[in-house]
Amino acid sequence: MSDETLNTSSANARETFYEATAGRIGIHNMSLILALLVLLVLFGTLRGDVFFSMRNFLNMGMGIAILGVLAISQTAVVISGRMDISVGSIVGLTTVATATAIQATDSATLGIFFGILVGALAGLFNGTIITYGRVNHIIVTLGTMAIFRGVAFIISDGQSISIFNDTFRLIGIGRFLGIPMPIWILILTAIVFHIFLSKSIVGRNFYAIGGNPIVARFAGINLSRYSIGTFVMSGAVAGIGGILLAARTGSGQPISGSQGLELEAITAAFLGGCAMQGGKGSVIGALLGVAVIGILNNGMILTSVPTFYQLLAKGSLLILAVVFAEFQQNRQ
Repeated sequence: MSDETLNTSSANARETFYEATAGRIGIHNMSLILALLVLLVLFGTLRGDVFFSMRNFLNMGMGIAILGVLAISQTAVVISGRMDISVGSIVGLTTVATATAIQATDSATLGIFFGILVGALAGLFNGTIITYGRVNHIIVTLGTMAIFRGVAFIISDGQSISIFNDTFRLIGIGRFLGIPMPIWILILTAIVFHIFLSKSIVGRNFYAIGGNPIVARFAGINLSRYSIGTFVMSGAVAGIGGILLAARTGSGQPISGSQGLELEAITAAFLGGCAMQGGKGSVIGALLGVAVIGILNNGMILTSVPTFYQLLAKGSLLILAVVFAEFQQNRQ
């Protein structure tokens, strides 16, 4: 078989993976929209006076903006057949790194640059070990989750680092056209990733790698380069999440992102249609998954559901999302 024939067949295989995935997205997203409507009716009935207020919806949007950014990135990672459990710790590390840089330079620009750089370097660390050490991605990121958290505590000496730069704070608490800046950043992130995954060759290769890495390798796709690049991307986006959190709270805290942020991001990805094996998922699905989690969290708080029951609900939602994704995969 000639190289030209092999490349043509492999390219067709990648197109098949993508088109088959796109065909299933509509039905899955309709299920999520139905779930959203059920939650809206439920919490609207219980606390409609507060739940349907514009103030509550804006607060909800602020609350899910960081989660949304991480979930979109996590979706791309899962599509490629991997998972990054360390993103919550990278968020905490970048809040500390950003706050430290701003304290030292009083420059919002340098603080933002340094935060994204630290996140990308953390992702590079993950990707290098996974790719060249040939270690399972879950094991590596589970370990670096503790490592990055420890580094954040060492840098900050376990203390919160205050940020007094008003320009930087606008990223977290400012508004444009009446809408909080974090929501605009989430929208921009969603647009960029949607175009990247659905329109670019690199994005389509993510689906091909996750769908069948052997075919992808024979198609000439450099799996090692994509593996490292995937985690660098994940780390950099987690850095953006850390910047948003630092700007919103006005401080860098080593414990930031330790409240199950990575699990919620993964849950949103699977709710959005991702599969454990990779090769499936979409930005729109991830956003709908984030909306389900955000409304559920907000509704449970407004209805005074005890914290331990909230944890029970979140854990159950993750399991149900994965089981549902696997059920769909096996049926197909």
